[in-house]
Amino acid sequence: MPQKLPLFTQRLNTEMPTHQQREQITKQIAQQKQTGDYLSLDYDTRQRSRFKASTQAGRQVGIDLPRTDTLKDGCILTDTQGNLLEVCAAKQTLTQVTAPDDDFFALMKAAYHLGNRHVPLMLTPTALYFEPDHVLSDMLQRLDVQTKTVEAAFEPETGAYQQHGGHSHHNHDHSHGHSHNHSHNHSHSHEHHSHAHHNSGEHFHAHSLSPSSNHHHSDTDNHSHVHCDK
Repeated sequence: MPQKLPLFTQRLNTEMPTHQQREQITKQIAQQKQTGDYLSLDYDTRQRSRFKASTQAGRQVGIDLPRTDTLKDGCILTDTQGNLLEVCAAKQTLTQVTAPDDDFFALMKAAYHLGNRHVPLMLTPTALYFEPDHVLSDMLQRLDVQTKTVEAAFEPETGAYQQHGGHSHHNHDHSHGHSHNHSHNHSHSHEHHSHAHHNSGEHFHAHSLSPSSNHHHSDTDNHSHVHCDK
């Protein structure tokens, strides 16, 4: 019978209530690092919530996390027995973008054009990094910046609302109840008009329409906007 893989199902909340607990975790993770008992994962793998992987020491583990943000370098996972496992960002092939003579305005222009193409982008004070794409590299050559291939850990920027582990817009629920007494001979009953905004830029509309073909316009529309930042 094959041995069951250790299954890590939660991210550890590192904001522990006591200094002693934080010290114990730091010590345990350091000991595991010395023996290779940690995961070194590329960016694509760290975006997934369910996968199998091998630690640097060769131990196979399973990961089954709730759908949340990308795993960051230094993130600590835990299983139901309280065992810990650190995730590190592995070095991978990237394109580095720099500006000659510290021309930061040229670098800003490069970041702007890459952002317009929704490219995962890692920012540092002196360089930009993205996963190799020859079309983008050709574009950058025309913007007076320099590109070269490097090996580095990839930690691209997240959405502005995800900087602290996710964000939900509780104060952005808009409930518009307008009532107009229109007495027309046509009736649209828009009972619930909901917009879901996702960070990918998609905009979904769900309409619940009354099937009646005679129109009587009862403009009591309840709109609710829900913003989901992934």
